Amino acid sequence: MKQILFILTILLINMNLNAQTKRPLTVDDMWAMKRVLEFDVSPDGKTIALTVQEFSFETNKGNKNIWLMNSDGSNLRVLKNSEVNESTPKFIPDGKKLSFIKGAQIWMCDLDGNNEEQLTDLYTGVDNIVWSNDGKKLLFASEVYPDCATQECNKMKDEEKAKEKAEYKVYTDLMMRHWDSWRTEKRSHLFLLDVEKKNYIDLTLHSNSDVPPLALGSANDFSFSPDGNEIAFTMNTDKEIATSTNNDIFIINVKDIQQGKETPYKKISGSAGNDNQPVYSPDGKYIAFTSMERAGLESDKQRLALYNRETGELKYVSQNLDISFGGLAWSEDSKHIYYDAAFEIYNSIYKINVETGENNFVLKERVNANATLSGSKLYFRQQQSRLPYEIFSINIDGTELKQLTFFNKNLLDKIEWYDIETFWAEGAEGAKVQSILVKPPFFDETKKYPFIYLIHGGPQGHWNDDFHYRWNLQMFAAKGYVVIAPNPRGSFGYGQEFTDGISQDWGGKVYVDIMNTLDYALQNYKFIDENNLFSAGASYGGYMMNWI
Repeated sequence: MKQILFILTILLINMNLNAQTKRPLTVDDMWAMKRVLEFDVSPDGKTIALTVQEFSFETNKGNKNIWLMNSDGSNLRVLKNSEVNESTPKFIPDGKKLSFIKGAQIWMCDLDGNNEEQLTDLYTGVDNIVWSNDGKKLLFASEVYPDCATQECNKMKDEEKAKEKAEYKVYTDLMMRHWDSWRTEKRSHLFLLDVEKKNYIDLTLHSNSDVPPLALGSANDFSFSPDGNEIAFTMNTDKEIATSTNNDIFIINVKDIQQGKETPYKKISGSAGNDNQPVYSPDGKYIAFTSMERAGLESDKQRLALYNRETGELKYVSQNLDISFGGLAWSEDSKHIYYDAAFEIYNSIYKINVETGENNFVLKERVNANATLSGSKLYFRQQQSRLPYEIFSINIDGTELKQLTFFNKNLLDKIEWYDIETFWAEGAEGAKVQSILVKPPFFDETKKYPFIYLIHGGPQGHWNDDFHYRWNLQMFAAKGYVVIAPNPRGSFGYGQEFTDGISQDWGGKVYVDIMNTLDYALQNYKFIDENNLFSAGASYGGYMMNWI
């Protein structure tokens, strides 16, 4: 008996010591996090290549490196690790080599990192890589002057600009700046590379439109047909793109491509809204893409569209679903599409039958993205409020969810924090409004805590179970606050009517939603100090600070 009591005492002491050694999340922790970016699964499904980014606060720089691992998460190792960013890993279709971008050019190497070969040498650089199934061709994007047909012309124009004594820009249209980038005369064009000959062709020669589009595109806006004879891509051809959401899907017959000549293309999408992300079915019968019905609305529901390549028929498979489709991945038998979509505070993974429209969850919880199918498994990135993005896998029937990478485990294990909680309150017109609640580290139910109320921007957007590097809910809580983040009218994940509820009503129903939620929280959570309340928001959230 004494021995048992002794063992229990030791265990309790160890537990107490472990609790005392943990600490709240800090800004330095945020900088120290390794960020898992894009990844690719080898054709045989045995290997995963991924990009990992690290930052240095001291040097104010970030660096991207490429890692490899077995698809079960074992044998994780660095493949490319230099002072030059290496990213965008893509396996060659035969699986024997890996392509990647380094120094704004496409390179290729063996799977042990040796025998590097540079595939492109463009003055204007390259972005993205898409291989044809036979490994003979690839697609990439590059920013060029529309009136230049050669790299020499692009270089000459840049050199002429550099000689000018004054830096200036004359704008004749409304699109002067997009987020943090000033608009220049250059446009992103789609290029085709003959891998063996190292010859490339500008497929959108002389076009004033961008491929991929400047805004509202996807991570997959150009692709080859399975037989390599056709190319699909996304482009907005409207003259005034500052007020247009009209991205469309176009196709090119590879036989029509000629060096130095404009390539003819055909539009296959039918809506006046945003169409993007063309993905060919493995059997080559369909092109699937996402499509918004309404013009000029960035937050419309993204429907799943199917274009029949033989008949030209366009079908909207998800017309009766109140779901906005995200990334698409075909099943190997071309009968289903796996996709991600916002569902309440999560970004879930679904499976839809393209013939019957039957739709089911594969994985409901957490924030999931970039689902890639290989055999009987889906590989994807997952994040949650206490976990930056890592690579996960799950069987296609929704069983055996497994975390494959643990890049930040040692750091995360040192942090004291709590998983998010949620609650629902009654908003305007009786609508149910969901909110996220985060308690501070070392929370004590008997104490009173200062409270911070966070309003998201957009105005269409939502707070979700993510690890955000700007508006991180856990970072606010780490300073001793109880944090509540409501999803009022305008939020994603609660149906299109709820999202549309903020349109032309910025201070109406959404204001009632926000204030009713606040009243509910103060009435039901006695650990909130009513005399110590704060609120914050950016973009539309900042606008709402004036109302609150």
